[in-house]
Amino acid sequence: MACPLVPCHLVESIYFLIPQRLQEAGVRLVLADLDNTLTPYEEALPSPALRRWKEELEQNGITLFVVSNSRKSRRCPDFCEALGVPYVRHAGKPGTKGFREALAQTGIPAENAIMVGDQIFTDILGANRAGITSVLVKPIAWGKNPGRRVRYAIETPFRLAAMARHDR
Repeated sequence: MACPLVPCHLVESIYFLIPQRLQEAGVRLVLADLDNTLTPYEEALPSPALRRWKEELEQNGITLFVVSNSRKSRRCPDFCEALGVPYVRHAGKPGTKGFREALAQTGIPAENAIMVGDQIFTDILGANRAGITSVLVKPIAWGKNPGRRVRYAIETPFRLAAMARHDR
């Protein structure tokens, strides 16, 4: 069995996930972390590029759905409403509750979903535990939080293991 801390796939950013290819692979639901995956922490509104990517997903029959651990009261709801996507906040990643809730809301089974995130110990571990294909992206920005830098450093062996697995 693969290590639950190793992502199934690695990509540079969400924009390397081509909606037509996802659709051809049977993906109907893209679950995504919000901060540092879809947008930098400081951005209050979706970028034009993110809006275009979301539209391309929809044109290919794919739903974008945010699964966030954000504790800021309006951060996730305001951003997701501006983007026009459903969301689960206080998802409790790496627990599976938030993932199960998203699957239930959409009616899409785990085998037709992927989870995209920038953190191994929340996004990737949670997705793998929920039986959802995990996709690790590089963090958009390091941010000002020193704890985040430490967390990313601790994740390095798992990122390297994923790279080694994909180089075979």
